[in-house]
Amino acid sequence: MNIMDKYIEKLNTLDFKDMHNEDFMLTWEKSNDELEAVFTMAEALRDLRKNNISSKIFDSGLGVSLFRDNSTRTRFSFTSACNLLGLEVQDLDEGKSQVAHGETVRETANMISFMADVIGIRDDMFIGKGNAYMKEVSNSVKEGNIEGTLEQRPTLVNLQCDIDHPTQAMADTLHLINELGGIENLKGKKVAMTWAYSPSYGKPLSVPQGVIGLLTRFGMDVVLAHPEGYEVMSEVEEVAKKNAETYGGSFTRTNSMEEAFKDADVVYPKSWAPFMAMEKRTNLYSEGDQAGIDQLEKELLKQNAEHKDWECTEELMKTTKEGKAIYMHCLPADITGVSCAEGEVAATVFDRYRKSLYKEASFKPYIIASMIFLSKIKNPQEVLDKLVKESKDRKVK
Repeated sequence: MNIMDKYIEKLNTLDFKDMHNEDFMLTWEKSNDELEAVFTMAEALRDLRKNNISSKIFDSGLGVSLFRDNSTRTRFSFTSACNLLGLEVQDLDEGKSQVAHGETVRETANMISFMADVIGIRDDMFIGKGNAYMKEVSNSVKEGNIEGTLEQRPTLVNLQCDIDHPTQAMADTLHLINELGGIENLKGKKVAMTWAYSPSYGKPLSVPQGVIGLLTRFGMDVVLAHPEGYEVMSEVEEVAKKNAETYGGSFTRTNSMEEAFKDADVVYPKSWAPFMAMEKRTNLYSEGDQAGIDQLEKELLKQNAEHKDWECTEELMKTTKEGKAIYMHCLPADITGVSCAEGEVAATVFDRYRKSLYKEASFKPYIIASMIFLSKIKNPQEVLDKLVKESKDRKVK
């Protein structure tokens, strides 16, 4: 039996034709069939690599990456994904490009895209800016393609913006699918997406927003927990509420970490900055008010320090479903007594789940590669079958 047959059969049941030659920006812009197609293709690519079969669908071409924030996992995941499919990666360093001299977004987007098949952007630090910038890049390359400047239109993949972190949330979900034995087994499971203490400030909102915006799609009972004043974007909460109504799960909020953890099947303790503070910081940066930024940082660090008890401890983990909840984190975690004096998670909890956390992270390159594959290949089932029949070794045995 062709090792791709089960994936091909699954893809045949899904309607994802509208993904061809389209971007991947926000998970809630995609249908459930399209999301499941991404999961299915990711597993197929993973299986190809396990069996030493080349999954190169490109003979040449570029994946252009633009990171406006620090990154390890997502940066290497994007590079790995592009390489897995046969693309080389070129980083766009805005400080060393003409962007620093006032080049327009439209011009930059076209100039980097003559032989680019995909553009990956991470722009997550400023409310109202990141996703808007991605849309401007996307519209610019669409226009360039229509006008004939670009022979083809590169796909844009959101590697984290101010609203959503789709590659992380999708990788997290694929991890849960594997841990729970199938996408159908997500339904009815309780997920605690909780704020946790960090000795730093300014962590993006897009991870918790991505989690509540996606896991509510699968009938899960999602609880968002945080101290008063640490709210996320109200429009993303509305997405979560509508998802819960549509797909049969629930979405609730609480100001108690203990309440969120009680009988939870999955816990995701992660620090983030309050939406109102992030909005204020964005305005201060746009005004060039460094004194205001410094003062805001002091205020937020003081505010964080009032909630040091928001830590994922062994005692809290014992209150979860049979004391055996799946612990998740996007990494790096603030580990008490290891990476900081006091942080998001107790060292014993983190160490006990370390192998699972690394496995969770390992799904991201395949998720990104899947997003690219489904955008660039009109009939992925035929191409999967062809890759197996050709069975080119990925490496010499």
